[in-house]
Amino acid sequence: MGRFDHRTVLVTGGTGGQGASHVRAFHAEGANVVIAGITEDRGRALAAELGERALSVRLDVTDEHAWTAAVTAAEERFGPLSVLVNNAGVQNPAAPIETTDQRVWNRILDINLTGTFLGIKAAVPSLRRNGGGVIVNIASTSGIGGTAFYAPYVAGKWAVRGLTKTAALELGRDDIRVNALHPGVIETPFITEPAAGSDTPISDFYSPEPYAIPRLGEPADITRALLFLSSDDAAFVTGSEFVIDGGLLLGPALKHDA
Repeated sequence: MGRFDHRTVLVTGGTGGQGASHVRAFHAEGANVVIAGITEDRGRALAAELGERALSVRLDVTDEHAWTAAVTAAEERFGPLSVLVNNAGVQNPAAPIETTDQRVWNRILDINLTGTFLGIKAAVPSLRRNGGGVIVNIASTSGIGGTAFYAPYVAGKWAVRGLTKTAALELGRDDIRVNALHPGVIETPFITEPAAGSDTPISDFYSPEPYAIPRLGEPADITRALLFLSSDDAAFVTGSEFVIDGGLLLGPALKHDA
């Protein structure tokens, strides 16, 4: 028996480094998985790999009509949603605020913040039809501290925190729990490859050497926490924030004496 047998889980950004990890893990624990994203060929390939309990849907998270279509497709194939994972996100090219183009600002907030808002809005009726469920918003440690040269990304992730808590207050009596995960620097193409319009990956700005746990994170580090929050093991947890960063936000750790 898996923790998610007979449950339907929709993951946005479901073919990315973290997203694909989440999708595979939910599927391994018995869930019907809906792989939502804009890269259709990768979504179809992952669905084909996983088999009949997987469905790929094209989803631009900034498009409210696309959200409606994605939730409808999920329900028609598997029934109402049990879990929504708002995982889709993009990074802005590194730039100080004074040289950041407003079009960049708008795009980052449209995807990272408005996309999360629209996901909650679209999923709630389905979660209610299910008798309750879970929403997990993937935020960032940048939503707890500042990060120079990434103002659009930081602002959006800070806002996701408030959105998470508001949704938790509104939906708790519907037996819908809403929480946020704050990954640190996770070793995926999101970190190791430059954002569109940039020549420098985020990983160039970070060394894990000072962390209490001196390594970059792995997608599985986030996935394990996500599965906990999405399961009945976290039945009394809502409006909460979970930081998974190896100690990045703590500051430099003491060096170990050999």
